[in-house]
Amino acid sequence: MMICGVDPGTVVTGYGLLSVQNGGVEVIDYGCIRPPSQWKLSDRYLAIYEGLLSLLDRFQPQAMAVETQFVRHNPQSALKLGMARGCAILAARKSGAAVFEYPPSRPKKAVVGHGQASKYQVQAMLKVLLNLKDLPPEDAADALALAFCHAHNRSTKEF
Repeated sequence: MMICGVDPGTVVTGYGLLSVQNGGVEVIDYGCIRPPSQWKLSDRYLAIYEGLLSLLDRFQPQAMAVETQFVRHNPQSALKLGMARGCAILAARKSGAAVFEYPPSRPKKAVVGHGQASKYQVQAMLKVLLNLKDLPPEDAADALALAFCHAHNRSTKEF
């Protein structure tokens, strides 16, 4: 099974693709989609959608894992992030991938062992768990953590 984790953002959207076979997990690809920050939001959303759709069409994952939406202090930021998340979900459904969502603490717990882990702790553990040469970028690490989490929690209800 191929799983794509996505950490959506209006400036940087991280992605991570894992293949799960015979109890093992293999990294297929990871990275970031970075539309120029000076672009209009609508153009950045299009770049996120098209970038993810291209990736999903190329690798054909069966599932996408994303974080649940939450509002911190700034509702405007949450709305913008929600639209980027919508672009990811739309790309997944357009490509035929099922969508699963996890609260932010769940991937951290799956990778590090506790839900309050720092970004660096997640990066460092992913490097070890997935036999990566280097630490993955923060946004890609969050996406890989989501895919890793789903690989170990495939009984989660589809979004």
